[in-house]
Amino acid sequence: MDTLAIFGGTPVRDHENAIYYGRQCVEEDDIQAVVDTLRSPYITCGPRVTELEKKLCDMTHAKHGIVVSNGTAALHLACMAIGIKPGDEVIVSSITFAASANCVLYCGGTPVFADIRPDTYNIDLEDVKRKITDKTKAIVAVDFTGQAVELDELKAICKEHNLYLIEDAAHSIGTKYKGQPVGSIADITTFSFHPVKNVTAGEGGACMCNDDELYKKLHLLRSHGITRDINEMVNKSDAGWYNEQVMLGYNYRMTDFQAALLLSQLNKLERFKARKKEIKKRYDEAFSQMPELFLQDSIPESDTAQHLYIIRLNTDKLKCNRREFFDALYAEGTCPQVHYLPVYMHSYYESLGYKKGLCPVAERTYDTIMSIPFYASMTDADVADTIKAVKKVVDFYRI
Repeated sequence: MDTLAIFGGTPVRDHENAIYYGRQCVEEDDIQAVVDTLRSPYITCGPRVTELEKKLCDMTHAKHGIVVSNGTAALHLACMAIGIKPGDEVIVSSITFAASANCVLYCGGTPVFADIRPDTYNIDLEDVKRKITDKTKAIVAVDFTGQAVELDELKAICKEHNLYLIEDAAHSIGTKYKGQPVGSIADITTFSFHPVKNVTAGEGGACMCNDDELYKKLHLLRSHGITRDINEMVNKSDAGWYNEQVMLGYNYRMTDFQAALLLSQLNKLERFKARKKEIKKRYDEAFSQMPELFLQDSIPESDTAQHLYIIRLNTDKLKCNRREFFDALYAEGTCPQVHYLPVYMHSYYESLGYKKGLCPVAERTYDTIMSIPFYASMTDADVADTIKAVKKVVDFYRI
């Protein structure tokens, strides 16, 4: 049966007005902030970057912030700063973007994948405990869809076993956990500012922490490991031209015009958060009445700045698989996405020896989930059209 023929007959690439799963919201004042910076004396790592780091600290209540070129760079620097090396194991959420685990490989460490909870899709604390060994150095826990992980419990586990906690908050800037902003709770929190995230710098990321020594390492590692601080030099010199590489670092710097865009975007974060809560409420009201769909459970401790809205198919009540449902939504001009293939099921990880079956809940969840359109600039008509499309496909495939 041709799904496209049934549901409109037009492939998504031909839909001029298709509603995609995510989209940035860049407004005129954002554009002007970039233009003003491009006309200034500084367009690379300059005063806007410094201003942005201060703003992120003020927003998150973290003591230190380092902005970088992207969220993957933030994760890499976090693993470097805590000293991940060959022989170290790091427990990682299984359903996440590959960067959450790749950062461990970059340092020569070994990712160990923990399963997820079947209700919230965040990391399963009991599986984390089962997978701790004497080689475990850290946990990378992901705030999946923007909901904060169980940070108090994770911190207690880390304290008991002398581990670092890296919170991958790529989805969750603006989220609060028990009233405290994400960014100030874990040993290191990383953000991503990719265009589909809650706010964007085009690309960009950040590392937030409270520890002075970790901050010094992050600061050096971002810029080749080169310092102008005489107190950090081995061969000390106060000559105005002198700088010294004291460790092997990277060029992970953010430009000033990216920082200007993000500074402008951060002023809108609460507005974006509120709008997405409105959209989520409408989706919840519409889809909670449909036994053919399961919805992600909310975490009471998390005042969530939601990044993704996920539906999960109840295959006992639908005569279709995920691919058929997905294609049918596409044919309607409502364009979902799937977040994510369990990382260890990527072919590269298979080549490293990871096998299917490591995280059964994650694998079952992956088979039936998809992210539907969800972004702050969605109009009420966009939301209504998305609900209509989902209902149409459910009605067609209902058993």
